[in-house]
Amino acid sequence: MLKQWNMVLIILTYDLVIFGTFLTRSGVLDSVHAFAQSAIGPLFFVFIVGTLAASLGLVLNHWSELKAEVEMKSWFSREALFLLNNLLFIGLAVVCFWGVLFPVLTEALGIVGQKIPALAGIFTGQKVAVRTDYYNRATAPLFAGLLFLMAIAPLSTWKLSTHKTIGNSIWKPLAASFIIVPVLLLGGMRSWIAIVGFWLCVFVTLVTLNEFRRAAWARHKSTGENLIQSLWNLAGKNRRRYGGYIIHLAMVLMAVGIIGTKVFQTETQATISQGSQVSLGQYTVKFDSLAAFDTADGRNVARAVVSVYKNGKYVGELYPRRDYYYESQQPVTIPGVRSTMEDDLYIILADWQPLSTAGATFKIYDNPLINWLWLGGLVFIVGMLWAAWPEREPELAAIRKSLPVAGESRLDHDS
Repeated sequence: MLKQWNMVLIILTYDLVIFGTFLTRSGVLDSVHAFAQSAIGPLFFVFIVGTLAASLGLVLNHWSELKAEVEMKSWFSREALFLLNNLLFIGLAVVCFWGVLFPVLTEALGIVGQKIPALAGIFTGQKVAVRTDYYNRATAPLFAGLLFLMAIAPLSTWKLSTHKTIGNSIWKPLAASFIIVPVLLLGGMRSWIAIVGFWLCVFVTLVTLNEFRRAAWARHKSTGENLIQSLWNLAGKNRRRYGGYIIHLAMVLMAVGIIGTKVFQTETQATISQGSQVSLGQYTVKFDSLAAFDTADGRNVARAVVSVYKNGKYVGELYPRRDYYYESQQPVTIPGVRSTMEDDLYIILADWQPLSTAGATFKIYDNPLINWLWLGGLVFIVGMLWAAWPEREPELAAIRKSLPVAGESRLDHDS
């Protein structure tokens, strides 16, 4: 049904990957991720324009052949939710694309203003950067919509799903998910963004786990297998479906990490003398010592030793440092990191007195739940591999069982 969508999305995905390389190699953006300007930038741009024009031209030429054979009959059907999912992802792409290009466009319009005096008052030529708040505010509702779709889509059916059929399936996990709201409020959480986000995470998790439970229980009743064996056999026979469910759970884990670090991240910066300490939330960081020395591989290393206390209890030492490479004349900052599933404590040695190691400036960040994001990424890979892992065709397996040994060898060769 969505063949036209698929072709356009494949083309956009490919060219946007190349476009990202163009941005980092052309020098059009000032970013820590960008390389120095090189002659390869214009070649990348020509390649992008060429492949995009040729690919879209081919798609438009065969547009009628890619038209769906059937029509969408219900806005609550699974195919309709897939379409809405596509629109949300396109919205995310547009938001990020506009944010990245906005500084370039404002600078280009400034050049136009210089060429045309009548527009000089409108286009000043000043490059306007996009702040992080723009991305957070513009993408948060879209990501929330994606999470909500993950809860609804598994309960919908192809073609003729209605709001009544979805409602009958969703009301139990929906009602159970609201238990998290008073729990968070009693725990002291007052950010409505975080409360809504965590509620969505619980909602998606309950729906997904209930789908696993419901299918495994049905197979257990019909075959007599235990629940774990039933679930394993189901997931093995329908890899795409259950691999998709695993990816849903991975997205929940990543959402927990994003909510934690975006809503609850705290930071501070302080210049303290040796033996003094600075506090950030439940952490206290004590500056023990600092040493500056040269290494055999051509570096000058300034390395601090700090003791970390959590709620007054000693939890270990961290060693933030700054390496300076003499040959390339480049400094490299290596933070000290204490990483747990609860949070990351991130300490940077920002500055120190070159003639005395008695005082130093530290930047300290506390990133709650950030490791749930990385855990979600690993689970995402597992779900993707499970869904994409090739299956043996049942017809071929049946033929193998019916053939003698010599026939099996011939079949292996032919297949």
